[in-house]
Amino acid sequence: MSYLLEHNADTIDEKAVCKLIKKGAKAKSDEIIEAIKDYNIETDQAKKLELTRGHLEYLDDMITQTEVEFYVRIKPYYEFVEFVSTMPGMTELSSTIVLAETGVNMGIFDDAKQLCSWCGLSPANNESAGKKKSVRIAKAGDYLKPMVVQCALAAIKSKKQPYFSIKYGRIKKRRGHKKAIIAIARMMMVCIYHMVSEKKPFTPTDYEELMESQNHVERVVLNVTNHMLLFSRFTTMNF
Repeated sequence: MSYLLEHNADTIDEKAVCKLIKKGAKAKSDEIIEAIKDYNIETDQAKKLELTRGHLEYLDDMITQTEVEFYVRIKPYYEFVEFVSTMPGMTELSSTIVLAETGVNMGIFDDAKQLCSWCGLSPANNESAGKKKSVRIAKAGDYLKPMVVQCALAAIKSKKQPYFSIKYGRIKKRRGHKKAIIAIARMMMVCIYHMVSEKKPFTPTDYEELMESQNHVERVVLNVTNHMLLFSRFTTMNF
């Protein structure tokens, strides 16, 4: 925006414009260059763009100041931020935001299940006459729940630490994407509860077992029994 306001159609440099294009739009660089050829920004349009640019810069500055204030206030508890950040899908910023909501004193919760319920990641109790009417998650955690779900979406994409990705794939086959991602978010909150209360990094008890089962390839040993079974199936096939 700034470059286009400072130049015109005769003075723009295509190479300079390509450098300003973000990575996500690099594939459409040619289309962008073609779209701004012979462009002309009128004075009223230029004024609106300048006001918009000023507003964006203001918002960026507010975000930066807020993040700095976050880190200043979380400094006494930075040890817990480091623990939570070791979990796939969690950055220092997201860990800070989660701990700012939950606090570092997990003693206020009876157990990890109560923490998940407080975050709105547990099924609501909607039962009447012994019949469950709904298994939707509770409406609690208006601010924390969306954050944890975003972290869960990042966690299932991690290739370096595929722990949650493997669990997500197994649940998705049975329950679908939405329920699977909520289940992963709930697992992450359980992990956060134990990491903060026990002051330890991300080390789930089933990590090694899960990784071994994922990398294990079952081999079939050919013997007389399965050889005859295979041969009988082959001879009965219709060609």
